[in-house]
Amino acid sequence: MAARRAADGLALAASPTFALMAISTGAWGTEVGQMLCAGEPAPQIGGMTMMYLLMSVFHLAPWLRLLHATKPEAA
Repeated sequence: MAARRAADGLALAASPTFALMAISTGAWGTEVGQMLCAGEPAPQIGGMTMMYLLMSVFHLAPWLRLLHATKPEAA
């Protein structure tokens, strides 16, 4: 029982973790020094940011199941 609850918690943790990684990679980039020295005015959305965004979307299933299970029935 405890193992099942731990697995459910890990499943719910994946999507927000990847979303935070996408935000941080998009904001600071994978090579912060190069971005700062180049004087680029806006953050770049590159390969790693897109990968983290896609992984976040792919791991949304547990959240969607949770939302569907707690959805009130229409009268």
